[in-house]
Amino acid sequence: MNELPFDSLHEECGVFGVFGVDDAPGIVYYGLHALQHRGQEACGIVSAEEGRLASVKGEGLVTEVFNGDNLSTLHGRMAIGHCRYGTTGTQSRGNAQPLLVNHLKGALALCHNGNLVNARELREELELGGAIFHTTSDTEVIAYIITQERLRCDSIEQAVLRTMER
Repeated sequence: MNELPFDSLHEECGVFGVFGVDDAPGIVYYGLHALQHRGQEACGIVSAEEGRLASVKGEGLVTEVFNGDNLSTLHGRMAIGHCRYGTTGTQSRGNAQPLLVNHLKGALALCHNGNLVNARELREELELGGAIFHTTSDTEVIAYIITQERLRCDSIEQAVLRTMER
């Protein structure tokens, strides 16, 4: 007998983002709290204010990672957040998302829900080209390719499109 798709919990990461609203980090906090059932391994929020990104993340539940002190360090009208249910990579603070990348062309914060079917091959290709990885997450593979593509094109939007083709 085949299982029905909703006969049991099928956890996957939760991603929540807002743009152009007051207290974006606070709204994302409550969004992650509502999505907590999607992942209990780790969580994080990155906010943006005047081109600067700020990050708070850690292992554990939303209410364990965030408190008034560290939430008060996040400001701006744009924020993204993630609660992790790891399906690839090890369970560690380093694999908590959003992943934050600083690069010549600017900073990037990235959340990802899912698995790259060709992550192993892409990672090996990048490592053979000199890439150094700091996590075991396939999200870092995506971030690295976006960064490479950003050097070759005029906009972040083009870089993301080219990355998705790979």
